Amino acid sequence: MMIILGIESSCDETAAALVTGDRQVLAHRLLGQEAAHAPFGGVVPEIAARAHVEALEPLIVAALADAKLTLADVDAIAATAGPGLIGGVMVGLVTGKALAHAAGKPLIAVNHLEGHALSPRLSDPDLEFPYLLLLVSGGHCQLLLVEGVGAYRRLATTIDDAAGEAFDKTAKLLGLGFPGGPAVERAAALGNPKAVPLPRPLKGSAEPHFSFAGLKSAVARVVGQYSPEDLAASFQAAVVDCLIDRTTKALRTAHGATALVVAGGVAANTSVRGALQTLASAHGLRFVAPPLWLCTDNAAMIAWAGAERFAAGLTDPLDVAARPRWPLDPNAEAVRGAGVKA
Repeated sequence: MMIILGIESSCDETAAALVTGDRQVLAHRLLGQEAAHAPFGGVVPEIAARAHVEALEPLIVAALADAKLTLADVDAIAATAGPGLIGGVMVGLVTGKALAHAAGKPLIAVNHLEGHALSPRLSDPDLEFPYLLLLVSGGHCQLLLVEGVGAYRRLATTIDDAAGEAFDKTAKLLGLGFPGGPAVERAAALGNPKAVPLPRPLKGSAEPHFSFAGLKSAVARVVGQYSPEDLAASFQAAVVDCLIDRTTKALRTAHGATALVVAGGVAANTSVRGALQTLASAHGLRFVAPPLWLCTDNAAMIAWAGAERFAAGLTDPLDVAARPRWPLDPNAEAVRGAGVKA
């Protein structure tokens, strides 16, 4: 039985997990940093990196103990190598390299986005390639045709902010606290989604991409004119409308897709999941979403992506570099305004 140790440290969660090739999560330990970053209303990269240094080794030791394993029992070590906050990425990747070298185990440098992209296959063994993936998180918003391990065709991306970034900034504008996504969702449950007339950027556009900067700015202009709950509900409804409109457009070109899949932190939002479920049903497709704990950053998805890559014979040298930017589809066309987020 293949066993992979996964390490995640790309943003503000430090995590370690042990996952088998037959989808058993033997152990998962995660430590968040919300209290450290809350006074600043967002993640401070240097604080995050230092916290990873302090937390990672104890989490790995605890995960191995939970699984009643030693490092000698592990077949390979998978560590996030990017994209993300480079200080945090380096902490996890260097730790993975050190463990791999000391134990004589293969190293697998995992693209954090591939971790999200393959995570639905950890929770759903019936999910087959290819599938249409809406990858929606704090740093990314993309539609990808997932054709296989390491094989991704980008159909759309954001030309400015990611959806999760817009959630976080809206939460800050409304004084709802950090992290912003869950805070906005809680407030939205108490508000009227039709109370505030907000734009749906690029909805109905001929181009396939996303845009959320204008929506965030529209919220900023009316703060104080409506209740935080109504603003949160109206903002969330606008985001959902944009996601559904763009995903509907992508479905027309995602030929052969076996399912509509969502992953990433925003995939934990109940309204987003419900709307995508309805869309998939309307197109006669299965809808697949990971359990909520697997949507946000975690090490189980990194271990699983490592398991998929290891099974395909893909490993990495110990001098592999950490990468702050790492597109899943390096051949995708550059998008106006997107810059490095493409």
